[in-house]
Amino acid sequence: MSVFMDLNLSFTAERSRLKSLIETAAHLGFSTVAINYVFEPATKKKQEIPIPTPIKELIDELPVVQGRYRPIRVLNRLTVVMSDSSHFRPNAAEYRCFDLLSVQPTTEKLFHAACMIYDVDIICISVTEKLPFFFKRAPVNRAVDRGVVFEVSYSAAIRDSTRRRYTIANAVSLMESCKGKNVILSSAAEKPLELRGPYDITNLGLLFGLSDRDAKEAVSSTCRSVVLHAETRKSASGIMYTMKTCSESSSQQEAPPADSGEAPAAKRAKHHLTD
Repeated sequence: MSVFMDLNLSFTAERSRLKSLIETAAHLGFSTVAINYVFEPATKKKQEIPIPTPIKELIDELPVVQGRYRPIRVLNRLTVVMSDSSHFRPNAAEYRCFDLLSVQPTTEKLFHAACMIYDVDIICISVTEKLPFFFKRAPVNRAVDRGVVFEVSYSAAIRDSTRRRYTIANAVSLMESCKGKNVILSSAAEKPLELRGPYDITNLGLLFGLSDRDAKEAVSSTCRSVVLHAETRKSASGIMYTMKTCSESSSQQEAPPADSGEAPAAKRAKHHLTD
């Protein structure tokens, strides 16, 4: 069974609405969601990066995912809307408070930089206006090679017919450049009614130009890759370690000594059969 994820639920200070969003996502079958804090720096005055609210303060008890009988997993995500290169601070300590880090570039130069050098997990594609630039394959392919994914959200298309045209046009333009690779589809929902089920989103992906397989991966395995990429990024290139489990320890204790002189049981049985 596929594990579905929606990595973009819009943060709201209204606790009851956010709780309802999480509960609706669990009811629709999403195993993991991310609360998205949007940070749009002003050009002149300095603004503070938001600090994520602990999940335990937002919701007392996490709802159980329908069909999986386990609580939903809730992550924190920061999206930096960039209109200038100074808006993204790679070494900012505040970024470490978030599980996922994403940027939404508004110019071609910033989009190129995000694809080539920025250490982020997600590049958001604007769906509220027509993009002022075209997607070029060189930076897009570079982002794919680095494990960075592109995000298209669909809730704006539900709210407004004009934004629906922008969403489809920008998404189709992206798919022509990336060939459906490293794309995730998320809601950016502000209300529970704006959430859609995983299979409805898959059908929407077909409208955006994704293949059937890529559309399914855009709400499942590609999202999982994003979470793993974020964990690797936060550990500064990843550290592998091994742990001896209890089952391994017990099996080693029960195994016969190497110098006991007895043949293994499997070999004794085989020898008995040949006789």
